[in-house]
Amino acid sequence: MIVETPLMKQYNQIKGKYPDAILLFRVGDFYETFGEDAIKASKVLGITLTKRANGSAKFIELAGFPYHSLDTYLPKLVKAGFRVAICDQLEDPKKTKTIVKRGVTELVTPGVTANDHILDTQKNNYLASIYCDKKEQIGIAFIDISTGDFFISHGRQAYIDKLLQGFRPSEIIYSKNQSKWFEENFGNKHYTFQLDDWVYTKEYTTDILLNHFETNSLKGFGISDYDEATIAAGAILQYLKHTEHNRTKHINKIQKLDGAHYVWMDKFTIRNLELLNSGNENAMTLVDVMDMTESPMGSRMIRKWMVLPLKEIKAIEARHEAVADFIKHEDYKDAISSHIKSIGDIERLISKVSLGKVNPREIVQLKRSLSHLPLIIELLQKLDSINVTHYASLINPCTILFDKLETEISMDAPVLISKGGTFNKGIHDELDELRDITMKGKDYILKIQQ
Repeated sequence: MIVETPLMKQYNQIKGKYPDAILLFRVGDFYETFGEDAIKASKVLGITLTKRANGSAKFIELAGFPYHSLDTYLPKLVKAGFRVAICDQLEDPKKTKTIVKRGVTELVTPGVTANDHILDTQKNNYLASIYCDKKEQIGIAFIDISTGDFFISHGRQAYIDKLLQGFRPSEIIYSKNQSKWFEENFGNKHYTFQLDDWVYTKEYTTDILLNHFETNSLKGFGISDYDEATIAAGAILQYLKHTEHNRTKHINKIQKLDGAHYVWMDKFTIRNLELLNSGNENAMTLVDVMDMTESPMGSRMIRKWMVLPLKEIKAIEARHEAVADFIKHEDYKDAISSHIKSIGDIERLISKVSLGKVNPREIVQLKRSLSHLPLIIELLQKLDSINVTHYASLINPCTILFDKLETEISMDAPVLISKGGTFNKGIHDELDELRDITMKGKDYILKIQQ
């Protein structure tokens, strides 16, 4: 009989809950992988594969890397197409005499991540969910947790295929019992994951959506008659919970994509026009030529406009006239452009705050970004253009938040909060006292002696 070590017993229990993911198991200052995970990780990451004892007369493959190098190695695993479960130590090893309590704090997949080293700043990272009923009406939902974008639509197979080609999701989820149907209709070249059939039920998914948006009905979003699409949308929120992404309050609205408003292009048209990609090496695509934006948010918006061309003449003319007015008022255009460039990717910064993934240095960047909003509002209000000035009313200057950050957060805040120096003095008496102890230890000891 082979006896497992306590550590490997704990590992196997956690691994059993995530059999389809590479488990990064925190042991001291390292993330370790074992068995088949170690073999896969060592090949992708180029790290050494060794063996360690696992109970009596048994060895298991082992490969690991320092915990502070997670941002270096995690993107390589995800980009190689692996799901990665990050298992951290949930208590201080110094405060326990038994084995350290551990648990998975995040499951990272190609379609569910907020990691800057994985995401492309100029592109949305969509996760898609598809559901088909017996009437062949297909519902689809797209979500990008790094920006909070949430869209749904429904239609026949050809229309859904056009959406997939336009949005190009990094990952697609669907019900296990629709596996054969999905491959027959959409092929096998997508990165996919299958959920249990019970997830894709109307009652369950409706409850998830209502609880998430804290409403009694979906009528306010105009999607109450989108049954298949709302089932797909509810399933996508369930998948976020499954991947330990429970802090999703920044996803505060859901928008329907109405086929009547856009020109829908099939995959052959998108490919032949080289809108977003090209089969030719070093070729310039249309989006490369058109994207003269000042921020990552602008780049992502241009890509959406590119794959969703408007049909309605009034909406098209409104865009053209707004651009023309900026060209007429070049001084305002240059001033606003300068502020937008300084804002950076505030959209993803705010999402990281909600997800609990933001660091102190990024909070300082958020503070700087917010400082430009009142100036942009003022410039838009002064610009003599009906087509532009209404945008000023759509911008929330977040004055209360900015004042709080200005008062409490140090301009020299570090990347890691454990380094100290994140908060200004005078914010919290106990914090000031502890800081003085660390900085003026000898003086503190003298006070105790006196």
